[in-house]
Amino acid sequence: MGRGFIMTDISGRELTSADRDLLLEENVGGVILFSRNYESPQQISKLVQEIRNLKSPPLLVAVDHEGGRVQRFRNGFTDIPAMRKIGRLYEINANVALKVSETVGWIIGAELRSVGIDLSFAPCVDLDWGVSSVIGDRSFHKNKYAVENLAYHFSKGMRESGMSPVAKHFPGHGAVAIDSHEDLPVDRREFSKLLDDIYPYESLIRKNTVPAVMMAHIIYKEADNLPASISEYWMQNHLRNQLNFNGVIFSDDLSMHALRDYGDTVTRAEKALRSGCDMILICNDRDNTKKVIQAKKNHRNYNSMIRIARVSGKKTYSLGELQNDQKWRSARALIEKFVINPENLL
Repeated sequence: MGRGFIMTDISGRELTSADRDLLLEENVGGVILFSRNYESPQQISKLVQEIRNLKSPPLLVAVDHEGGRVQRFRNGFTDIPAMRKIGRLYEINANVALKVSETVGWIIGAELRSVGIDLSFAPCVDLDWGVSSVIGDRSFHKNKYAVENLAYHFSKGMRESGMSPVAKHFPGHGAVAIDSHEDLPVDRREFSKLLDDIYPYESLIRKNTVPAVMMAHIIYKEADNLPASISEYWMQNHLRNQLNFNGVIFSDDLSMHALRDYGDTVTRAEKALRSGCDMILICNDRDNTKKVIQAKKNHRNYNSMIRIARVSGKKTYSLGELQNDQKWRSARALIEKFVINPENLL
């Protein structure tokens, strides 16, 4: 049995019988974890192993763990700086900043893989146009070349750890002020301006660095009247045909308010899948997750299954092995030194 196309959440730090029943549904293929699911490295490792033991092939286990204000696991994990801090160092010494970015990507991946997590939804490759509070310091930089370079090295480090990077939010979330968790942003810039936001994706895809992307819940008025996350134009025409991307396309959370004018959750799921999503996220909304499971019981996309299988976590350290590894110790020391004062690295 192949992996399903729905990624959903669980309620707490242990699996309940209701969680197990949900995750055993055939078209559930992944779990996204949140801070509420985390207590310690040992606890999350046990929880992840329970999740993975439910099915064969095992469910894909993911988390938002970018660093800065978006880091779901804290106690027992390295404190990761916001990416903007690395971008500021890039302006002073690009080579040192690239080393930090690669080290950050590696340690995020290595620590998460040591507890069994397959994916972190990172890096954020949105350009910082200075208008988006929800992106803000999650962005490396406002310059597309700096973002691409830093994201490349971050992704390189992550891949070396055994984890696939997931670039987000395609084609770019940094030029709109509205938070798509709350409402639907509309980017009205000319298409030529959008190409700056798309550049990091195009370059990373051309270098075969990013095997997965996450879509933005944003309308780009000059290209299409639909949000990118349910847009055939953005997924099929632009990503697949123009950029020759053959990796996994994830939706952002379909429960977000940005899509409230596009039907109920079942309708949104149908639109996203029909437009080209390989895996859809439905978070913090169990009733509607169940409705999508029932409505799409017969949905099969074997190309999607193959793509999803490719982004499963690869080689890994155990918790004990990682903490005794000199590379981890050196990486952690470098990041701690950087967090205290980036000038210490110059």
